[in-house]
Amino acid sequence: MKKGIKTYLTLFLSTLQISAFTFGGGFVIIPMLRSKFVNNLHWIEDEEMLDLIAIAQSTPGAIAVNASVLIGYKIAGIGGAIVTALGAVTPPLVILAVISLFYAAFRDNRIVNNVLTGMQAGVAAVIIDVVITMAYSVIKDKKWLPIIIMITAFILTAVFELNVIYIVIVCGFIGALFMRPKKTEDKK
Repeated sequence: MKKGIKTYLTLFLSTLQISAFTFGGGFVIIPMLRSKFVNNLHWIEDEEMLDLIAIAQSTPGAIAVNASVLIGYKIAGIGGAIVTALGAVTPPLVILAVISLFYAAFRDNRIVNNVLTGMQAGVAAVIIDVVITMAYSVIKDKKWLPIIIMITAFILTAVFELNVIYIVIVCGFIGALFMRPKKTEDKK
């Protein structure tokens, strides 16, 4: 892909807009990133997006920023990673700066507290949508190892309350051993 100013500007404005208008944490931003970069711009394939999200989840830091940086890097290299990082962190930094100026008023405002409580239901719905979408993609392709890993990881977390860190480490080793990247032919 070309790495012209238009690409960088699109990356920055896309992540800035997505970051500014999503509320509820990193998993809420995933469907927005997918919609923009997979469905609208067609810069990334759906399977690549799943891989980038998996990497973003397993790296330290906020998943929204990690995913944005990985997408930017995939599309336009280091420059793309930098502009998407700036686009992803600018809105929260501005919002936090403004809120910190008026913290006392927000802290005691019943309406603000009720609105935030109501938003939790919406955030839960978006997270459930992300899980269903990602699971459907894996199941649709009938990739049995990821399906078994997905079910096992859920059971280990939900039933046995195993620390997610151990699951991520084991899944990383399994992925390194058994999952081979597909060789893509150069399109001419």
